[in-house]
Amino acid sequence: MSTDDVLVMIRETILRNVPPDAGITRIEFEGPRIVIYSSNPLVLIEEGEDIIKNIVKILKKRIIVRADPEVRMNEEEAKKMIYKIVPPEAEITGIFFDHNTGVVEIEAKKPGYVIGKEGQTLRQIIKATLWRPHVVRTPPLRSRTVEQVRKLFRSKSEERVKFLREVGRRIHRSIIFKEGRVRIVALGGFQEVGRSAILVQTAESNVLLDIGIKPSTLTDEYPYLDLNDFDIDNLDAVIISHAHLDHCGFLPFLFKYGYKGPVYTTEPTMHLMKLLFDDYLEVGAKEGKVVPFDKRHVAEAISHVITLKYGEVTDITPDIRLTLHDAGHILGSAIVHLHIGRGLYNIVYTGDFKFERTRLLNAADYKFPRVEALIMESTYGGSNDIMPPRHETEKQFIEIINNTLKRRGKVLIPVLAIGRAQEIMMVLNEAIKNKQIPEVTIYIEGMIEEATAIHTAFPEYLTPSLKERIYRDENPFMSEEFVILNSASRREEVVETGPCIIMATSGMLTGGPVMDYLRLLAPDERNSLIFVSYQIEGTLGSRILHGLREVMLPDPMSGKMRLIKIEMQVHSIQGFSGHSDRKQLISYLHRITPKPEKVILCHGERSKIQELAGYIRRRFNLDVITMSNMDAVRLK
Repeated sequence: MSTDDVLVMIRETILRNVPPDAGITRIEFEGPRIVIYSSNPLVLIEEGEDIIKNIVKILKKRIIVRADPEVRMNEEEAKKMIYKIVPPEAEITGIFFDHNTGVVEIEAKKPGYVIGKEGQTLRQIIKATLWRPHVVRTPPLRSRTVEQVRKLFRSKSEERVKFLREVGRRIHRSIIFKEGRVRIVALGGFQEVGRSAILVQTAESNVLLDIGIKPSTLTDEYPYLDLNDFDIDNLDAVIISHAHLDHCGFLPFLFKYGYKGPVYTTEPTMHLMKLLFDDYLEVGAKEGKVVPFDKRHVAEAISHVITLKYGEVTDITPDIRLTLHDAGHILGSAIVHLHIGRGLYNIVYTGDFKFERTRLLNAADYKFPRVEALIMESTYGGSNDIMPPRHETEKQFIEIINNTLKRRGKVLIPVLAIGRAQEIMMVLNEAIKNKQIPEVTIYIEGMIEEATAIHTAFPEYLTPSLKERIYRDENPFMSEEFVILNSASRREEVVETGPCIIMATSGMLTGGPVMDYLRLLAPDERNSLIFVSYQIEGTLGSRILHGLREVMLPDPMSGKMRLIKIEMQVHSIQGFSGHSDRKQLISYLHRITPKPEKVILCHGERSKIQELAGYIRRRFNLDVITMSNMDAVRLK
């Protein structure tokens, strides 16, 4: 059956099952979705839900019904109607019409009022205007990134529809090769931490799982895209597990060199990636680093993202279906489930995951329909990588802070802007509220403010208790003790003030505003440097943690390098990590359902992977594969 024959078969199935009075004007393949445009859509939306469900069951495809442009209410009248239908408690901040798709985007501070009980308000909007509403939250904290991404999508509406239709035709074509084979190629992140990139190949498809960089103080390291196995022209899809540079930082490079396909990830990850890319370009320019892409490639990458919710099953190639599951690592982080062929093979890729509930996020999902191969991170896979219980971690953290403040010192906390920063903010907020630490100023630097604002835009991805607090306008990220610093000139002033806490990026001391604070605070033994996240081998953070006490840092006045002696106290608190420790990794293998046949270990130092692999073989009697970068393994 040719590609055209498959598309014709899908169209004929829809037409055969839809009543003529629905007035179908066209059927389009827009990415993984099939869109039915109708001159009388209420027949299918209101009265014909069973009809659509039956077609979905036959085709096993996702279907959306939209009104034909000719029958939609004009935009001005539709806007008035929306304001009339939606209660004022929703606090609508913007209404935007996309005439290319028939979707009306409604921004509101309280989206629940726009949706209504069991979606009743949305149905009223559709019935009255024949526009399909898409409701988005106005963040309680203003986010430039959220505004920029939404504006980008609106400005590229026409190009995006063309892109989705091109992707749709590729996804819904017939399978050409009947051979059932599956292999993976290690392009980065194996027996090391950083530059994660895994190529999944079938006879039919090429899909990339993550495409990160390995941050370094001098020159970042990139995935091995020069291997013969990797051909950008034959790449069908990219899946990003989460928004940390070691998993997504090289994505714009693909678009620089001609990739024009889809990028699948969650909605929070899309926004956080944009923030990371912009910051990476800015910091690189300031520090004279060679950055392998520019803002054009960032915009191109973001405009090619197709977002998915957790649990949403989606065709991404003719023989691969994708489902994203909660990874518990950072906001929007995902465990990737690939269903290959019609039951041929199933891969679960954990990305970075936390198998424990935190203040911010739920524990990682562990139940899947099928699992033949588990690709699992091993950051804390060593036999000694056991983190203390969370209450002990927080107690130790608070004790170090109190001791520092008592001796009139300052606390410097290098943080990853996404994930660890928000977790630490919640711990500090709670500690001050409960009078466990004095009411001191907590200065927030780098892109932490913007990352935090993005968290408030997507409370449904947070723990139920935190989500409810944000819904009730009890936002812990907006407490008065937090002071945002947006100017580098103020850093000297902060250092001259009394005892305080400073949170600044980057978390591994590879650049960013934390470097200024390190230069200014390091010589004073009253101060404390507290690491709260993993320090990749080779980074300045790792070297200081392992005993380095003299560092060369640039003087902002002269531009020359100066030798700085680190007299401040250095501490490392492991229990805040967003990664699973050794116990949690083993617990995950106990709990994962169903049990995999193979385990492939990645994202860990060589010694830790070897230790963990040996234990898994002995304890679980599983086939454990320890690949190196540039290796390829056939799974089926």
